[in-house]
Amino acid sequence: MDFRPGRFFGILIGVVVILGIGVYGPVTLLAPLPAVHAEVLSPVNPAAGAQPPVLPADGASAVIAVGETTPFAVAGTTDAVPIAGIAKVIAALVTIDEKPLAVGKAGDEITITTPDYAAYIDYSKEGARTLPVFRGEKWTEQQVLQAVLLGSSNNHADTLVRWAFGSVDAYVETANTWLAKNGMENTTVADATGLSGDTVGTASDAAVLGALLSEQPTLHDILSKPATALVNARGVENTTDFFSDLGVFGISRSFTDPAGVCYLFTKTIGEGDAAVTVAGAFIRQPDYETLASGIEAFAASAEESAAPVDVIAKSTAYVHFRAPWGAQADGVTGTAVTRSAWKSGSSSTKVDFEGFSTKSEGAIVGHVRVGNGDASVALKLSKPIRDPGLGWRLMNPIPMVKSLIESQTTGTETAEE
Repeated sequence: MDFRPGRFFGILIGVVVILGIGVYGPVTLLAPLPAVHAEVLSPVNPAAGAQPPVLPADGASAVIAVGETTPFAVAGTTDAVPIAGIAKVIAALVTIDEKPLAVGKAGDEITITTPDYAAYIDYSKEGARTLPVFRGEKWTEQQVLQAVLLGSSNNHADTLVRWAFGSVDAYVETANTWLAKNGMENTTVADATGLSGDTVGTASDAAVLGALLSEQPTLHDILSKPATALVNARGVENTTDFFSDLGVFGISRSFTDPAGVCYLFTKTIGEGDAAVTVAGAFIRQPDYETLASGIEAFAASAEESAAPVDVIAKSTAYVHFRAPWGAQADGVTGTAVTRSAWKSGSSSTKVDFEGFSTKSEGAIVGHVRVGNGDASVALKLSKPIRDPGLGWRLMNPIPMVKSLIESQTTGTETAEE
């Protein structure tokens, strides 16, 4: 047979061309379109520039949003210092964990023992806060808690923990374990009353205690509905009721020489869904006048700086999409999320967006979330991104082939600001 190289290579090239056309056409015409490119935008978040409340220059102070774990404002020393009667809040919280008590219920009877009566006599001689007791008297758990929280009674704090844990020493061990378990590792108790200078803590930990008490239904109810009389019509002065005209809810107010003036409180700022309740601790204040001026400054600044803001804005683009064939659109919010700038995560947003090639106007293409995701808004496409047609597919084989290879990999991407 006569072999002609020119003819052979011609046939080979023809075959390659035919095969190429056979592959090229289906790939470019039938392969999925390449996904759009997404660029996360950064709209201005008013919460990012929110100012913290005014806190005292003296002593130590901290404020935390109830439900959070970290204060959003801290001032003064961050060292552990004596905390005076805030120790009684610890005693109440630890005891009610050990001896649960339903809201409004009297609870078990507690018989006043010789050590309980002796403590009353000793504390009275020292000029410390007490409420009278007598050997053999019967008090309920609720009444003892009222005496501890409302009257800041030192002898009742000891009575409470002796009844619940067997001794003050046993209580101290349990309470320090409880504090560490609840994240307050910078607070240590040496007694149930706070009279000891070795019972110390930070303002940040104290603010956490205030938040915990505000969420404990029984203890909060005791403070919300203060009793005026206890056993045998014995009167009890509410030592926590200060600054109520400023919307401040007192939890503990006390003074010792090592601790100075200490005040634990909550305040609700705003209304409705935008309201935020904060717990504050002002400790080691030099006197009650300084405490008063500090609370007034805090309350005034709190109303202003905690005003609700749109942490997710309405009709705002949070992501921009661009298709390889030139089509462009935005992922836009349809509603706003309004909340206090003080809530954890208010100043940061996360944008989740889907990978896609074409979508119609108004289609959901992702979400923008604030904080830990407790609030989110859907992102909708501002205008359609349509198929570019056969011409673009045939003229752009490289992105089409690449899209075919990557077509098995799909998912949702997340970007954080």
